Amino acid sequence: MERVPQEADAAEARGAVAGRTRRFVAGGGVLVVVALLAYWLGSSGGSGEEAAPRPSATPTPSATLTAAEVFERVGPSVAVIQAGRSLGTGVIAAEDGTILTAHHVIEDAKDVTVTFADGTRTKAVVAASNPKRDVAALRPAKLPEIVVPATIGGGVAVGAPVVAIGNPLGLTYSVSTGVVSGLNRSADEGDRDLSGLIQFDASVNPGSSGGPLLDARGLVIGIVVSIADPGGDEAFAGIAFAVPIGEALGGGDGDGPPGEGLRI
Repeated sequence: MERVPQEADAAEARGAVAGRTRRFVAGGGVLVVVALLAYWLGSSGGSGEEAAPRPSATPTPSATLTAAEVFERVGPSVAVIQAGRSLGTGVIAAEDGTILTAHHVIEDAKDVTVTFADGTRTKAVVAASNPKRDVAALRPAKLPEIVVPATIGGGVAVGAPVVAIGNPLGLTYSVSTGVVSGLNRSADEGDRDLSGLIQFDASVNPGSSGGPLLDARGLVIGIVVSIADPGGDEAFAGIAFAVPIGEALGGGDGDGPPGEGLRI
């Protein structure tokens, strides 16, 4: 199914994690999130068998929600991403339907298909990407009748509850819960050295990559990109990582230092 992360060096300094990590995308061997649209992106899926949540109005989170309420609120913003033989997750980032996902989900793919929560399926092109931060933006050719962008989050604290929504192992619109386990973690992904990551223990698996990591108010605080995989079997070991949403959207064109993200 997806390409999964490669070995992560044990880092003695804070933020390092020992053992191998795996990035995911379910599919042929290559392993959802939100955001403001990159200013230079113009306006303008994978398939899932389970019913997607019905779209609702864009939320304005203010109070703590249950996991079920977070899913009801954010589910309509989540999309299934099929890139060649790879399956991943994405999140609607703007009113024009731009979708934020993980770069490795769509890397080298010639054909990208997006399936929105209401079942609308359409082709998409990569509008922007930053391989070093493992983030990308997609511009779909067709939009659903109701576009529901997710809402970007803010600060993250160790021990705070989180919710992940994605398509692990092809099980579309799956929800898992957990807490932030650590901050400023690092993961060696072969051609890229991800740092400043959010560590969390909500269950994610191949197919979850590019999905949103949400706080208890339903705000997107990160983009899921990898799991720790000490056994090399692509199985969730209780440790996963997400690029903080601020890092993902912090500016840059992919050629700068790891701290840069999609230019907005």
